[in-house]
Amino acid sequence: MRDVRKWPTSLVRLVKRHRDPVVVQALRSSAAATIAYVIALRLSPEAAPLTAPLTALLVVQVTLYSTLTTGIRRVNSVVAGVLVAIAFSLLVGLTWWSLGLLIVAALAVGHLVRVDEFVPEVAISAMLVLGVTTVGDTAWARVLETLIGAVVGLGCNLLFAPPVWVGEAGQSIEGLSRRVRQLMLRMGEEAAGRTPVERATASLHEARRLDHDIVEVDAALRQAEDSLRLNPRVKEGLLHRVVLRTGLDTLEICTVVLRVLARTFTDLAKEREFEPLFAPGTGAAVEQLLSEIGDAVVSFAVLVTTPVSLNADAAESRLAAELRQAVATRDKLAQLLLEEVQRDAGQWQLHGAVLTEVNRILDELDTEHRSRRLLEELDRTAREQRERMPRLTRLWESVPAPLRRGRTGADRRST
Repeated sequence: MRDVRKWPTSLVRLVKRHRDPVVVQALRSSAAATIAYVIALRLSPEAAPLTAPLTALLVVQVTLYSTLTTGIRRVNSVVAGVLVAIAFSLLVGLTWWSLGLLIVAALAVGHLVRVDEFVPEVAISAMLVLGVTTVGDTAWARVLETLIGAVVGLGCNLLFAPPVWVGEAGQSIEGLSRRVRQLMLRMGEEAAGRTPVERATASLHEARRLDHDIVEVDAALRQAEDSLRLNPRVKEGLLHRVVLRTGLDTLEICTVVLRVLARTFTDLAKEREFEPLFAPGTGAAVEQLLSEIGDAVVSFAVLVTTPVSLNADAAESRLAAELRQAVATRDKLAQLLLEEVQRDAGQWQLHGAVLTEVNRILDELDTEHRSRRLLEELDRTAREQRERMPRLTRLWESVPAPLRRGRTGADRRST
């Protein structure tokens, strides 16, 4: 009976493990390489056509968009290297000095054909082909095997659509927001009492370390953005990308402002070394305000990571309510700070800075500000797409207006 109870948890862990990027990449790459080798055995004149599985292994990526772009560049790099090797074999053959010239020429050709990170692959292909005896047969066999590997790699992702990594990116964004909230709670506790300079400085260093968290979340978001491009499982790819990207931008601005706020608290701790940072009532208001803003930051992250095709009204309502409460507390804090400055104007600049930084975070989290920025980003992205693909834009404009209005209306409803 005990084993039966463990089944649901084990099943959930198994499913999560199967969606792990490392596992997905390993399974897809292994399958693609094996299939490419089996096909190459039948089509290539080589006894062991390992170029096909090698190409398939290198072409297959976690996302369909990366697979397509990588496959095209890799095929170009191999074909360019083979052509360079054929030219050198006909003119000079293989010597120590021709090998050096071959590498230089292959690298130069790689930059000319714009294969980006696969420039060394041009030189590698050229050296491998030039080093064999039957240059002509091996060269074209290598091209054939490369094409087989690339086609198999592309086909694996077309037939078995890769996972969409929006959920993982959303978890990263929510994790960042919770770390921001924890820091705000700690700073609020410091504001309510006497804070040693060392403790305030430690909070400042932690706020600075949030930059590293932003980099990690940005990497997860880039993977999610790639997984949304050209993916048949996604109907609202552009909207997903823009919502997540603008949400991360907002959180990044909030972390920058929080770092400035932590620096202000550190300066206050240096100025008021033997007394509390604020008067008792003011410190309690600062603690309450930072707690409410921290809750709003988490609610904002939940809102931007909620799938746009679902009803996000509850998350938006909760965020709006928390922001209203935070604004009311902010107004109360402003009055308390004014009274404290009137009694002692020694640190009025730092007190004013606290209020300014809090206002900036509240403005960034405002729902109207988010909606306006989201629309601006959607317009900008759509305009850039029209400029990059004018022919596709003209083709879209040739579609009957009722069909275009229907699609646009569906997109509007999803926002």
